[in-house]
Amino acid sequence: MEDKGPPGLSPLLNGRLGALADYPFPRLTALLSGVAPLANVEPVVMSIGEPQHAPPALLDQALRDNAHLWGKYPPVAGTPDFRAAVAGWLSRRYALPDGFIEADRMVLPLAGTREGLFLLAQLAVPEEKGGRRPAVLIPNPFYAVYQGAAVLAGADAIFLPAVKETGWLPDLDAVDDSTWARTALFYLCTPANPQGAVADLAYLKRALSLARRFGFVLAVDECYAEIWDKAPPPGALEAAKALGGLNPTANLLVFHSLSKRSGAAGLRSGFVAGDPNLIQAFGRMRNYALAGNPLPALAASAALWRDEAHVEENRRLYREKIDAAEAALGGRFGFYRPAGGFFLWLDVGDGEEAAKKLWQHGAIRVLPGAYLTQPEPSGINRSQPFVRVALVHDTDTVSRTLERMARILA
Repeated sequence: MEDKGPPGLSPLLNGRLGALADYPFPRLTALLSGVAPLANVEPVVMSIGEPQHAPPALLDQALRDNAHLWGKYPPVAGTPDFRAAVAGWLSRRYALPDGFIEADRMVLPLAGTREGLFLLAQLAVPEEKGGRRPAVLIPNPFYAVYQGAAVLAGADAIFLPAVKETGWLPDLDAVDDSTWARTALFYLCTPANPQGAVADLAYLKRALSLARRFGFVLAVDECYAEIWDKAPPPGALEAAKALGGLNPTANLLVFHSLSKRSGAAGLRSGFVAGDPNLIQAFGRMRNYALAGNPLPALAASAALWRDEAHVEENRRLYREKIDAAEAALGGRFGFYRPAGGFFLWLDVGDGEEAAKKLWQHGAIRVLPGAYLTQPEPSGINRSQPFVRVALVHDTDTVSRTLERMARILA
């Protein structure tokens, strides 16, 4: 099971680095490097999901009120106030009974979900499972961190197609028992990035039941859970509540962030919650690997988790932009309203060619879908026809840009 990496990789480096795919955004930069964008037009970057809404005023106020704490080392486990704010929010959001989330045993702060999602593989992937190389299951397309975490932990990354025919979510029935048996970790994103699909409660219960039957960790990335169109997405903790048991959150971890929910990407604040045995181990590993979130940031985060008014306004703005997208694109490019999140997943025939054309003729930067997707063993990349478009700018900019996009690609 030694990973030596490809020829030419320095012997000073971990050989597993050679198995990493190029990260999507450097690939996009390389694709567009020889393409001059349309002159005299302000470029519109819709390739990255960086919210452009003004962060809520209470964020700045909370940071100012706690500025005296910048000189103190923060505890890796966060503060009791932060953990209580998170536990309270989870209980309200998912209608959990009192005591279901024990703040001091089941919540751990993170510097954004990326940190936790990556570190989890180091925690959950053993040297072998049942005498075989462990597997990490990943939806395809996927957030690149899932693959990086799996590869660097020494696991086989197994990609599960999440395409239109499967409702844009992995088909759990397509995985055989032999694969489930060597699975150490299953990353699931709902609402899905980039497709915007939402896993219903039955799906989440099935996934968690499989995790318990075959002894793996179900990691549910719910960072887009508060940006939804018609109805709030179910959460994996609701599935845990429905299944019950002595430890109702056994085998489950959920990940949330303030980056999308509160438009506070620069705060780098999120959390992981769930199985207290996993959280305890997670905290132990974090003591070695990472610094704690700064105390002023934890105080500001607690204030944001306790406030819903700014989240409702955020949702209204995103819904307004989806309305604008529907008006601009209509039935073209396979447009559909995403149930959650703020991405459009558009079928433009050839994602790379469309990205170059939009940059050259419209100064519009979008991400080819193939850059988020692992090719199948046959070499076919089922996301090659797609581009991902982030609706992060103001409504007028979104509307004008999508109208220009439709003209260019017509």
